[in-house]
Amino acid sequence: MFEQLGLAAFGVATFTLAGAVKGLVGMGLLAAVMPLPQAAALMVLPSFVTNIWQVWRGPSLLPLLLRLWPLLLGICVGAWLGAGWLTSGGKLATVALGGALALYAGLGLATWHFELRSPREPWLSAIAGVATGVVTAATGIYVIPAGPYLQAIGLKRDELVQALGLSFTVSTVALAAVLAFDGALQIAIAGVSALAVVPALAGMWLGQWLRARVDPERFRIYFLVALLAIGIHLIVRGVL
Repeated sequence: MFEQLGLAAFGVATFTLAGAVKGLVGMGLLAAVMPLPQAAALMVLPSFVTNIWQVWRGPSLLPLLLRLWPLLLGICVGAWLGAGWLTSGGKLATVALGGALALYAGLGLATWHFELRSPREPWLSAIAGVATGVVTAATGIYVIPAGPYLQAIGLKRDELVQALGLSFTVSTVALAAVLAFDGALQIAIAGVSALAVVPALAGMWLGQWLRARVDPERFRIYFLVALLAIGIHLIVRGVL
C-alpha cells in the first residue's frame, strides 16, 4: 500500500512539475518524456489537454492559424509518412535529435541568435511541419524542428507559447492516431491518464503565473534551457 501511495505521489509531482515548466516556456517534461509506445495512453491525454489550454490562453489564435496552417498540415503529413517508426525502435535517431537540439540551445545561450524572415515562409513552414511530423512518429518527441523554427520567425513571447501549443496539439493528435493505427495505444490505462490531467493543469497554471512576471530576455533564456534539457534527455534516453 505504501509503495502504491509513493508511486502515486511521484506521479502527481512529475505531472505538476511538467505542467509548471510547460506553462512557463510552452514545453517541458511532457514533451521531454513523450511516450514510448507502452506509455502512450498515459501521456497523450494530459499533453493534449494542457496544449489546448496553452492555445486558448494565448493572444493571437486566428492570426497564428492563418500564418501557421502549412506547418500544422505538414505535421499531419509527416506523421503519416513516419507511421510505424516509433514502434520499430530508432535509438540512433533519438540521440541525433537530442544532439541537434542541445547544440541549438547551446548556441542560443551563447548569445548566437538565429532569425528566419523570408517571403517563402509558407513553404518553409510546410517543410518544418513535415519534418516535425516524421520526427514525432519516429521518436514521440514533437519539439524538433517546430520549436526552433517558431522561435526563429520572430514571434513575441506569448505568441510563441501559443504557437507551440498549436503545433504540439496537432502533433499529439497525429501521434495518437499513428499509435492507434499501429495498435500501440494502450486504452487500458486511459483512466490513469485522465487522473494525470489534474496535476498537469495545476502545474501549468503555476507556470503561466510565473511567465507573466518574467521579462522577455529572461524568458528567452528559460526557453533555451528547456530545449537544452530536452536535448540532453533525448541523448541519455537513446544511449541507455
